[in-house]
Amino acid sequence: MQREEALELLSAHVKNANMVKHCLASEAVMRALAGRLGGDPELWGLAGLLHDLDVELTEGDPARHTHEAGRILRERGLPEDLVEAVLLHNEAAHAGKRRSEVFHWALAAAETVTGLITATTLVYPDKRLASVKASSVAKRMKDKRFAATVDRSIIMECEQLGLKLDEFVELALGAMQKIAPELGL
Repeated sequence: MQREEALELLSAHVKNANMVKHCLASEAVMRALAGRLGGDPELWGLAGLLHDLDVELTEGDPARHTHEAGRILRERGLPEDLVEAVLLHNEAAHAGKRRSEVFHWALAAAETVTGLITATTLVYPDKRLASVKASSVAKRMKDKRFAATVDRSIIMECEQLGLKLDEFVELALGAMQKIAPELGL
């Protein structure tokens, strides 16, 4: 699947503008991670872009989220490793299955860190990614009350990728900064 077709698929299923921006941010981080870790940037980018394809269909229900996405992606003929990464970014919906591969950990950590980076950006006076420093995001990691819904343990799966938190945050922030206009940040 080409990126344009993936964008059409995403827009057919996800109407919330902020959720679309989250998917674009996740795509950017996944492409950067692929470059760093030797993954396929196109495949990893598609995983980031489409990982929340069913969030509105399932009304964000953690027990159901990703099941519909998996079905849709399989029907579209996407590779099984991409489908598996999408499914397992929400382990809660798949009893007994755990992330166990670099692709899985990358998607889960990437899509989660975007929330922390976005929240950090929004507390800056200018609300611009360009103003954010990786050290500020890492500092916010320690404050569990800040962006309380962001699961820090999933972000820390970056260590499964061989990346320290500071490296991971810097890579993710840099990827998001490159597409800041698309994100409205």
